[in-house]
Amino acid sequence: MPLIALTGGIASGKSTIARRLAEHGAVIVDADQIVRDVQSPGSPVLERIAAEFGAGMLRPDGALDRAALGAIVFGDSQALSRLNAIVHPAVASESYRRFSAAFDADPDAVVVYDVPLLAEARAGDRWDLVVVAHAPVDVRVERLVALRGLTEAEARARVAAQADDDTRLALADVVIETSGALDDTIAQTDALWERLTAS
Repeated sequence: MPLIALTGGIASGKSTIARRLAEHGAVIVDADQIVRDVQSPGSPVLERIAAEFGAGMLRPDGALDRAALGAIVFGDSQALSRLNAIVHPAVASESYRRFSAAFDADPDAVVVYDVPLLAEARAGDRWDLVVVAHAPVDVRVERLVALRGLTEAEARARVAAQADDDTRLALADVVIETSGALDDTIAQTDALWERLTAS
């Protein structure tokens, strides 16, 4: 019943690896989805965000106005720290609830926590294995420009807002290099799955 943390910088190919592991039968717990769930309309987290940053953070339908919040915290480390102090504990609690539910349903499950901000928020947690999706910064910037329509400056700002590669790689038990062909990433992921299920 291994609990795996899967992380990687923006546009590193982490989602491709998560999808492939899911095809093999892994239970994927998606940190980004948990963030959206704990910030849903009427949630305690969303109420605290509105109290901390103002009612302007809420759209007329009561949902979080992500663009408005992003405009406040992006590039302001103190504001981001205040936001993280609200969101990260709620995400941690909910993720552990989902891990437990997965293992209760199947004690032999391979549970993969798909978590972009492992280095920033969860590096000290206990994982059986930490897998890092890795591609050089320039490759990831090219992907953000080509696939997500960002300018190069916007792409570099997104990359710079996350932990640097050295910090992430220092946490890794397994590194999956994703700068090559898609088939190569899939082959490395398949080899990881064989390792996880061999024992």
